Amino acid sequence: MYFKNYSATTHFELMVRLIRAFDSTDFSKGVDRIPVEMRPRGGSHTRCCVYRDRAILKYRLMALLGFGIEEEEDELVPLSHYAEMSLKRESAPNPVLTVIDEACNGCVRTRYEATNACRGCLTHACVEVCPKDAVTLINGKSVIDPDRCIQCGKCMEVCPYHAIVHIPIPCEESCPTGAISKMSNSKETIDYEKCIFCGKCLAACPFNAILERSQLVEVIQEMARGKRVTALVAPAIVGETPSTMGQLVGALKTAGFSHVFEVASGADKTAAIEADEFVERMEEGAPFMTSSCCPAYTEFVEKHLPEMKRFVSDTRTPMHYTAKAAKEETPDAITVFIGPCVAKRKEASDDPFVDHVLTFRELRALLAARNIEILQCDETAFDLAGRAEGRGFPVSGGVTEGVKAYIGERAPIEPVTIDGLDKRSVKKLRAYVKRCPGNFVEIMGCEGGCIAGPSGVEPGKKAGRKLQAFLKESPRGIEG
Repeated sequence: MYFKNYSATTHFELMVRLIRAFDSTDFSKGVDRIPVEMRPRGGSHTRCCVYRDRAILKYRLMALLGFGIEEEEDELVPLSHYAEMSLKRESAPNPVLTVIDEACNGCVRTRYEATNACRGCLTHACVEVCPKDAVTLINGKSVIDPDRCIQCGKCMEVCPYHAIVHIPIPCEESCPTGAISKMSNSKETIDYEKCIFCGKCLAACPFNAILERSQLVEVIQEMARGKRVTALVAPAIVGETPSTMGQLVGALKTAGFSHVFEVASGADKTAAIEADEFVERMEEGAPFMTSSCCPAYTEFVEKHLPEMKRFVSDTRTPMHYTAKAAKEETPDAITVFIGPCVAKRKEASDDPFVDHVLTFRELRALLAARNIEILQCDETAFDLAGRAEGRGFPVSGGVTEGVKAYIGERAPIEPVTIDGLDKRSVKKLRAYVKRCPGNFVEIMGCEGGCIAGPSGVEPGKKAGRKLQAFLKESPRGIEG
């Protein structure tokens, strides 16, 4: 079955039930009943009681209806109210992430801690090296005062028994910009002035307390209205499905999409335009240029590294060019980007050609809710197809290869790749502003590329292998 592993999760079941409630005769009433039906009285539960489980299911459904948990003013407001409001919403929900307080288990503060492996050695290296006198000996064992500790890690480095460990908060540790931190009530909050929507916190949270605010209801409502709804399918989908691309297109049309455009077609355009731009900049004497395909990276530059702006390509993303082509063909078409990326939700909110964004997970739920077996669907051609150069964009190095193909012999290219945005690569980028080791820098927000995006399902390496096999069969736009 398509996305077989993910189909067993609670969040997947919630999406399927939500879509089926919409397809039924009474959407609002159906949504209200979902938490009770999933956690009936006397049934099993994962938390302290069935009622706490139901409360968290309600908040997950709020996010799936497009609402932020922070927006709740009255706990007694039923889900049916939010369901009715979602049907009337005229713009995409923003900001794109929300945190469920009830699901956030209040991880302990990030700290260094001396474990019972401490032998109380006579050298007391941890005590001597600490610059803030945060380490003391109590009953012959090292103890670290969290209020004095400045997280330098020197005590852990010098301990001969490896008795000192670093205990991180997963979401905070994963964030490359320090945008998520604890509130006074020990729950996590996201600072959207710092957030670049990379989705790393969402992927890292072990309690699934961080969620995207979905646009599922908007999309299925447009289908129900009989609108032309055009799916813009990211090339990373190749790594997510066991089917052929023809069967995928057939499944999407059976699900309610009237047209299916391959975003690789927009990537081909991005590669060609970015190649021309690179040649022009090099002729003008620019030291280097960076790619502009990753919205998490461009958001990072905008908020945290404005001095890099002059080196960022002005070329638009594959999603933009594909959506523009759909609107030019049919101006009143509803365009829906489908991909593995959280940051695309933010990019789409600023792009007049993109109406909605769905994730690969939401696509899986849509197919399951409507009982569509992708492997049984007829082979159907893309309404707009891409080529090998654009289809390679979702793996690290793929953008560079696409741009190089269109540059040809017009200018020498010395590529550099930033494979994933994290605290270490952020430092590299700051250094590149002053001295870059190459003249074309490809930046991928996710390690491995979009193929490993936070809203995908298959492991990035496995998905990458499937994509490489697909590329060998793909037509090329540039000979050679």
